[in-house]
Amino acid sequence: MAVAGLYLLIPAAAILTSFWSGSFIDRFDKRRIMIGLDVIRAVFVAIIPLFTSLGLIYLFVFLINMASSFFHPTATTYITKLVPEKRRKRFNSLHNLMSSGAFVIGPAIAGALVFVGSPDLAIYMNALSFLLSALVLSLLPGMDDDVNGVDRLSVRMIKEDWKAVIAFSRKAVYVMAVYALFEIVMVFTAALDSTEVVFTRRVLGLSESSYGILVSVAGVGFIAGSICVTLFVSILPLRYLIGTGTLMTATGYVIYALSNSFLGGSIGVFVLSFALAGANTGFITFYQNNLPIEIMGRIVSTVSVFQSIFQIVLIVAIGSIVEIISVQFAVVTGSFLMLFMAIVLISLTAMPAKSKYFRDSNIATQGH
Repeated sequence: MAVAGLYLLIPAAAILTSFWSGSFIDRFDKRRIMIGLDVIRAVFVAIIPLFTSLGLIYLFVFLINMASSFFHPTATTYITKLVPEKRRKRFNSLHNLMSSGAFVIGPAIAGALVFVGSPDLAIYMNALSFLLSALVLSLLPGMDDDVNGVDRLSVRMIKEDWKAVIAFSRKAVYVMAVYALFEIVMVFTAALDSTEVVFTRRVLGLSESSYGILVSVAGVGFIAGSICVTLFVSILPLRYLIGTGTLMTATGYVIYALSNSFLGGSIGVFVLSFALAGANTGFITFYQNNLPIEIMGRIVSTVSVFQSIFQIVLIVAIGSIVEIISVQFAVVTGSFLMLFMAIVLISLTAMPAKSKYFRDSNIATQGH
């Protein structure tokens, strides 16, 4: 129950933050916002070891998640302004490679710190990393000289911003359809992850050490996928990265869901992790190229509200199926629904008439 609560804190924090944060992001200096959020997160993380109450720990984890849900659309908008369009796909592939390395190295460092010191030491080092991030961000150029900000946010302003996002969505139906389908698939991955520990113990019959190896296999898959995408990003079409990457991710989940052994589970998590690197690179580049920069923060934040609501509903639904029927039935059902969404997505991205939305200056043969 305690772990399930942590899984629900992330989308709950996003809902509370995202419905208004886009209005703030698009009107203020994004570099300063990111620096401020890093400092806030550093302070909140450093405070956690002082508490012995689970309620207080949950409260500060919730506040940290609020800051993180604010940080993501801010960083995305800043990066879109900073990186020229012709270099975005390369940048995003390298960003994924760094993230995949952190996915493996981060827990290893934390484990080493716990081993040689204590959990508190690992948490304090985590807080220090946010301060280091703020320092690095302060060295980057400001990209918002044309943004003057406003005196204060108001309900009327937020309402008008939501209308602007809805108006854009009606004009760019195809772009928002691809955006929504990809995010739905990612919500399924997050919801299914909440059953991971129970599934590996009850269905795959893994011990704690074997489960640790399975997690490492996922990390290796993501690193391998990120390296491949980075090496071949100049020849991989954007629509291929999004469509095929998402389909392979869903296929990996189906393999994992239908497995009853460590080997089958390992193959599944390796395939899904490998493919996820390409899917993420393609999707991020797609929406950076097709969303108007002046309202990008508002669009990303608005979508995040609906994404988070769906994630909470899905986690609760899958958890209920686990309790009423079985964990394997829940994971198999969820993975096949994800596969169906991925097939619809790849069908959309393969439409010849929509090739203009996948322009790619790195691939001369596309000619867009």
